[in-house]
Amino acid sequence: MTGDYCTKDGAVRIKEKIEAYWAERGHNVQVDLVQGGFLPSMRSARTDVRSNLINGVPTRSKENFA
Repeated sequence: MTGDYCTKDGAVRIKEKIEAYWAERGHNVQVDLVQGGFLPSMRSARTDVRSNLINGVPTRSKENFA
């Protein structure tokens, strides 16, 4: 299912989209996937998508000024 972002495959697609979006705009963002535990409410395990974005915007770092 292409719209299911709660699965590992869906999380990978989100990661790729975020990284590609910001790369096109000249920013190198770091997006990590973290395996979460089983959630009874979802009836499955989850994969968390975490990044170094602040409020959805790249942070200033040394790598952006190289």
